[in-house]
Amino acid sequence: MATNWLPELVSDELVALTRSLGEPAKDLVILAEGNVSQRLADGRIAIKTSGSYMARSDASQFVVVDVAPLVELMMAESTTQAELTAMLDAGVHDGIRRRGSIETLVHAAVQSIQPTAFVAHTHPTAIVSLLASVHAATAFDEWVYSDEAVVIGKPLFVPYAEPGIQLGRLYLTKLREYFALHGELPSLVLLGNHGMVAIGGSAEAAEAITLMAVKGARVRLEALSVGGVRGLGGDTVSHYFEREDMAERRKALAGTN
Repeated sequence: MATNWLPELVSDELVALTRSLGEPAKDLVILAEGNVSQRLADGRIAIKTSGSYMARSDASQFVVVDVAPLVELMMAESTTQAELTAMLDAGVHDGIRRRGSIETLVHAAVQSIQPTAFVAHTHPTAIVSLLASVHAATAFDEWVYSDEAVVIGKPLFVPYAEPGIQLGRLYLTKLREYFALHGELPSLVLLGNHGMVAIGGSAEAAEAITLMAVKGARVRLEALSVGGVRGLGGDTVSHYFEREDMAERRKALAGTN
């Protein structure tokens, strides 16, 4: 089986991050929205199960998934959504069906390109508001304040696709293109009319990227309400990245030490 229920492999760190991102006051998800994963030592990922609430997560609400078979299934032209659902099914345990989130492909795509400790997918209201607007594709083209540049770097925008097979394929294609161009994965992926994905080298990094992206969205929304957004400009940001103190700060905040 490509998907198994192995709560003993789910770390306290993963559960804590999932619960923190699921806190209602943060307005990152509601009900059973969102999913978080952690890469295990053997290359598999532990990811939240479908229908479970992030804020109330415990180790039993995660499954362990093999990445390679999932990516192979996703990329096969004949694959159906039903086949994907079957591959994500770990069976019934303790009277509950344990199945990986429909958005597991988003997490597997990351790992298939570059091993990464944590991936967090959320639907913050401020982010979705921008990504459901006419500014969606260009909203994050320019940085609007310095800490955003340091923590987030250059985001990737992925147009809307139906969650599941369609989104997985488009997302993987866009990630590969970004990696070929920049030599690294983005820290932030913006999904049109959907939400965001934070890719971090630690749980702290994944949360920091998420929260900074939400602040960035709120700043843009406020700026648009009073006439428009004025970014920092490429030269200003390039200067930040040339400074040794800024480079060290980016590594510390992004968990890439």
